[in-house]
Amino acid sequence: MKHVLAVIVENKPGTLTRVSGLFSRRGFNIENIAVGETITPGISRMTITVEGSELLIEQVMKQLHKLINVIKVSNLSSEPSVMRELMLIKVNAETGSRSDIQQIVETFRGKVIDVSPDSMIIEVTGNDEKLEAIKLMLQNFGIREIVRTGKVALVRGPKATRES
Repeated sequence: MKHVLAVIVENKPGTLTRVSGLFSRRGFNIENIAVGETITPGISRMTITVEGSELLIEQVMKQLHKLINVIKVSNLSSEPSVMRELMLIKVNAETGSRSDIQQIVETFRGKVIDVSPDSMIIEVTGNDEKLEAIKLMLQNFGIREIVRTGKVALVRGPKATRES
């Protein structure tokens, strides 16, 4: 089962290395990771997607709590959460196919963010299913390149994942 962990950390050199090293030592593959500052200066939030059983993830969370610079760890998969990912896709776009591509992009509520004589770059956000679906629809035009951010997530409602 896939789990999405929110890890609140001090924004200091070596923190990311220590966190990713823990996963590596345990034989876990981090599927994706997104890191950014929080509203508190000097504090960052890592959103980490990893696959494993409930028991194994619980053990990893306990080990994360022991790491220097780690303030709090939460499993967002066990709570109602909003999760999104950003994907940029560069596709072949000859003059005759641009309107078809634009129609697909609009259907998925994406944006065309760059146009060149023979290609377009599309920005789309959503869950895994949505991103895979637009990728499938655009394959017929020829995908040149894809980049994805990794998931970011927030718990629904008034609860917040904070430093305390």
